[in-house]
Amino acid sequence: MDQRIDAISPYLTLSRAEWAALREDTPMTLTPDEVTRLRSMHDRLDMTEVEEIYLPLSRLLSLYVAATQRLFIVQQHFLGTAEAKVPYIIGVAGSVAVGKSTTARVLQALLARWPNVPKVDLVTTDGFLLPTAVLEREGLMEKKGFPESYDLSALLRFLADVKAGRRPVRAPVYSHISYDVLPNQWIEIDRPDILIFEGVNVLQTGLPPKDGKAIPYVSDFFDFSVYIDADEDVLRKWFVERFLAFRGTAFRDPKAYFHRYSSLDDAEAIETATSIWERINLVNLRENILPTRQRADLILKKAANHLVQEVALRKL
Repeated sequence: MDQRIDAISPYLTLSRAEWAALREDTPMTLTPDEVTRLRSMHDRLDMTEVEEIYLPLSRLLSLYVAATQRLFIVQQHFLGTAEAKVPYIIGVAGSVAVGKSTTARVLQALLARWPNVPKVDLVTTDGFLLPTAVLEREGLMEKKGFPESYDLSALLRFLADVKAGRRPVRAPVYSHISYDVLPNQWIEIDRPDILIFEGVNVLQTGLPPKDGKAIPYVSDFFDFSVYIDADEDVLRKWFVERFLAFRGTAFRDPKAYFHRYSSLDDAEAIETATSIWERINLVNLRENILPTRQRADLILKKAANHLVQEVALRKL
């Protein structure tokens, strides 16, 4: 990289080895079996990846959370208030098939085993997608996962309530089998110490209003954000591989929305998955997801082997 460009970048870029050294004495609190259970089907995650990538991140977050709590106390003294401690919210963003779910689950497991044993909840944006009936009526099924396919007001209201310390707060539940929001089913978030909020477009913004009035974005409620990055051709390969794996697992359920794909042969499955990627997910990546990468506090860049090769941390 041009040193002049690097000098004015808002990020400090570290190699895998440089980042791994920052773990210092952070203890490994997960067993190999637990790491295996946390890993999504197509991801490559082992103890080495947790030790070299996620333990340094856990250490960094512990420092950030402690600093934020101190700042909260200072603000209380300044305002003369005695409000309850509010959750620290971590956003996890990135393309479909990049491994967001695995990262979110690993972080949740590691953070929950800090010495003070904080309560750590995990919520995905899938539950805030508009119901399939609404998407079909509005002609948005080919835009599922795009910003316009979410119930943004419900999403913002949920985060505002969590950040205000209200209890409990309900989040809708999404089924990847039926490919739809489950009616009248909820998970309750009851004032956790840390909330991890994961989704493709959680760092999305819009054009600022000309009248200067405030428009909240999802990321306005984040204390820290992580973007998981990989090259387009790598992401396409991972998406196709995941589709092929689902063909023999989740798609075989007769109740599955994508059950019709379970009988495809390899060539047909690859053609179908590639078409879905190029028609929907690649467009969403280029138009909505990738442009938000530079808004993240931390960028984890993955190589074709699923392992993080480079870490970019936003300078303070």
